[in-house]
Amino acid sequence: MTTLNTFSGSAASLSQFDPQALPVSAAQAIVLQWVTPLAGSERVPLREALARVLAVDVISPIDVPAHDNSAMDGYAFDSGALAQAAQDGALTLTIAGKAFAGHPYLGDVARGACVRIMTGAPMPAGCDTVVPQERVTLDQTGESASIRFSARASSPGANRRRRGEDLARGGVALRAGRELRASDIGLLASLGLVEVEVKRRLRVAFFSTGDELRSPGEPLDAGCIYDSNRYTLGAMLRRLNVEAIDLGMVRDEPDALAATLKQAAASADVVLTSGGVSVGEADFTRTQLQTLGDVTFWGLAMRPGRPLAFGRIWSGGHPGAGRPALLFGLPGNPVATMVSFYQIVRPALIAMSGATPQPVPLIPARCEAPIKKRAGRTEFQRGVAERDARGQWRVTPTGSQSSGALSTMSEANCFIVLAHESADLDAGDAVDVMLFDGLV
Repeated sequence: MTTLNTFSGSAASLSQFDPQALPVSAAQAIVLQWVTPLAGSERVPLREALARVLAVDVISPIDVPAHDNSAMDGYAFDSGALAQAAQDGALTLTIAGKAFAGHPYLGDVARGACVRIMTGAPMPAGCDTVVPQERVTLDQTGESASIRFSARASSPGANRRRRGEDLARGGVALRAGRELRASDIGLLASLGLVEVEVKRRLRVAFFSTGDELRSPGEPLDAGCIYDSNRYTLGAMLRRLNVEAIDLGMVRDEPDALAATLKQAAASADVVLTSGGVSVGEADFTRTQLQTLGDVTFWGLAMRPGRPLAFGRIWSGGHPGAGRPALLFGLPGNPVATMVSFYQIVRPALIAMSGATPQPVPLIPARCEAPIKKRAGRTEFQRGVAERDARGQWRVTPTGSQSSGALSTMSEANCFIVLAHESADLDAGDAVDVMLFDGLV
């Protein structure tokens, strides 16, 4: 298993690339160089902390477990008795009482005696070993009871969980910058915590551009289409647990676009647009970005998703005026919008949220069909990946790879990642796939 390569050069060395056809790895590096993690934080209840990013280290206030306890149902005893049993190979112990989780045995356990103990129950005083119940023979005579078992059935310290074995009091339970998972919420609860300090949510404003766009539910005029990109962007942002600000649709008018961009910069940390970044006469996003802020690049050597503008805009209308926000001008074709988001935008949003972006694993697979590919650009084709009878991965492209064919994106379960330098592939050739599970 490999991961998608990232560019490791400095900002100065990026000048060797054409800003209208920047390699994907270089674009990813530039974007992350511009990212500044959020500074603000807030305290939230544990039940609301899932997928939030820790703002500070969590220090354990207690030992976990809080006491030595039994790892299974059985009988607790002093392991010193094992040495005495070595001569005849068997050990007989009188049962002195019982211990349950939440109801410990409070008496002293003499040598030659044991305590019936259940999983999680505190180890009784004088006991350091547990023999599993299935390894003993129980002898019940009236009110007295004893067990007999082979000395080989146990060893000193067996089946005992020690105090602080999982976490010691004063130790770091979770590090700052961690995106909290379900297991982390449980861990924090096990420490007795009821709330946790997390980074504030990243604010992301987004909108679509184009006179041809209509909202779902409205009638379609001649030459018009429904706005799918805004719904797609909203859904992808919700998966990242950011505060998404939907600014609707903006017509292909420079003044309307400029006003919306300034509004977005005033209210958000990041602004996402879709459409208006190619070279058409009505494509104004790129020109407005140049007016309102700084343009770093405006095109990638990537398919789909070549027309992509990235930079910074200012709410005051020109660089240095008002409030700044990063801007990603995504292409208008729906699949290109999604590919651009996952490959360029998503890692930046994760980093700005205060977490560390983790490279998405690439899995080697056998391609089941030939693929046409031009060297000099990275391609992300849609595919269906599955394991064969031997457990090896194989992948088949999902029909049309048009950047407007959103149906094939829904059909797919992975991207077929074709490297920048690769060319045409034959059926049976090896490729890398990026599974949607956990990504999309």
